[in-house]
Amino acid sequence: MVSLNTPICEFGWLAKDFNLLGVDGQQWNLSKAMGLNGLVIMFICNHCPYVKAILPRLVSDLGELKKIGINTIAISSNDVINYPDDSYEYMQKISRDNQFHFPYLFDETQEVAKKYSAICTPDFFGFNNLYELQYRGRFDSTGRGEPPKDNQKDLYNAMKLVVETGKGPKAQFSSIGCSIKWK
Repeated sequence: MVSLNTPICEFGWLAKDFNLLGVDGQQWNLSKAMGLNGLVIMFICNHCPYVKAILPRLVSDLGELKKIGINTIAISSNDVINYPDDSYEYMQKISRDNQFHFPYLFDETQEVAKKYSAICTPDFFGFNNLYELQYRGRFDSTGRGEPPKDNQKDLYNAMKLVVETGKGPKAQFSSIGCSIKWK
């Protein structure tokens, strides 16, 4: 496992369109996924310990963001030949077992991950409703550990600010995670 950090947010970078199959059997694109106030696109996978560590809190926080008009999509782009735990079938199981209330999409060709310059799991991209990037950072201050009492909910707070102002916070901390498993 190689751990990588994401680069800093390139404010205003426009979201790139995609057409991917979700674990719900539907095709999803950017406009279908966009919420009234914005969208979180996150690159995750099934086997990554960084993702597993935050999963219950992630599902909860994303549910709270949905209530204020921020939709979410999750995308798995890993090579499933060498990492079979990231297969479409296992994605369906993870989504069902964790009660994902957002689409979980399979980027089999890895083209979408390349369009977004995604580098690790988890890698979060927060867009306002004009499709402009306003957040690229960590989920919270815990990493793979247990959340401290003063846990900073970076993604939630950033997207709440996007709802209120259309802009993300100037200060952002890089996400850390496992490298995307390229073919």
